[in-house]
Amino acid sequence: MPEQPYEPEGAIAGTGMGGAMDLGASEAVSLEKTPGGPDGTGPADKPRSLWSDAWRDLRRNPVFIISALVILFLVFISLWPGAITSGSPLKCDLAKAQQGSGPGAPFGYNGQGCNVYTRTVYGARTSVTVGVLATLGVALLGSVLGGLAGFFSGSWDSLLSRITDIFFAIPVVLGGLVLLSVVTSNTVWPVIGFMVLLGWPQISRIARGSVITAQQNDYVQAARALGASNSRLLLRHIAPNAVAPVIVVATIALGTYIALEATLSYLGVGLKPPSVSWGIDISAASPYVRNAPHALLWPSGALAVTVLAFIMLGDAVRDALDPKLR
Repeated sequence: MPEQPYEPEGAIAGTGMGGAMDLGASEAVSLEKTPGGPDGTGPADKPRSLWSDAWRDLRRNPVFIISALVILFLVFISLWPGAITSGSPLKCDLAKAQQGSGPGAPFGYNGQGCNVYTRTVYGARTSVTVGVLATLGVALLGSVLGGLAGFFSGSWDSLLSRITDIFFAIPVVLGGLVLLSVVTSNTVWPVIGFMVLLGWPQISRIARGSVITAQQNDYVQAARALGASNSRLLLRHIAPNAVAPVIVVATIALGTYIALEATLSYLGVGLKPPSVSWGIDISAASPYVRNAPHALLWPSGALAVTVLAFIMLGDAVRDALDPKLR
């Protein structure tokens, strides 16, 4: 029997129910194309990574937007406090002590006659500097130690776990009173060093668990089977996929370190005059709270808003990076 020539006009396609239906030329040709898009209209989109998905979710989260704007404002006044105030935080006039708001002093004056508005603005620099540097130090030290312990396990993991337990048993405020009481420096470095010393165990445990989970994935096992070195496994395959929990915890902890610095300064063992700090101003204004409550409320309010902004930012980042919440 001679072979019949193919005619698109007479193409026939099954209906899936035992029957058939005639197709025109355009429909017959379209069957040869395999649309890849979810709606069959075009090529499939390139798969998004965890970070791109997280950034897309963060841009749609009002909590993230509000907290990020507050933090950007704090960073701005920390770098350029002269942009919104022209006075000096160390310039005081006892003749104006405990006075209310006035020209050039919208927040009034404290018990020493210092401009509360100027000191509140300049206090943001100290708080943001201590919080950011302490968080970076804690995240770096804790991630390295915890990541190595989780990757190599064995005796190194056991030793680090026992050291971590020892540091967890030290009360933070009590440890600050003991360690910082013998320091005479007025800079922020002793406070930052103390926070790093007692803060790394938390990040270390998070990094350890994250590395242990990541190295059980198939792509890590395949890379190890192909002969990848330990450094390549850690830097190229494990670290990028284990860093998300560390970022979330560090972001939330940043606000905690700002509050801790203010607490230590309030107790007299953190920053000391002539340094400018919200904790120092709160401590100095406490005896005059009845006669000049504004001297206490403004630095306290600035501290509360700052800590809340960083905690809200950390919560938003956690929700965006947690695959269980998708």
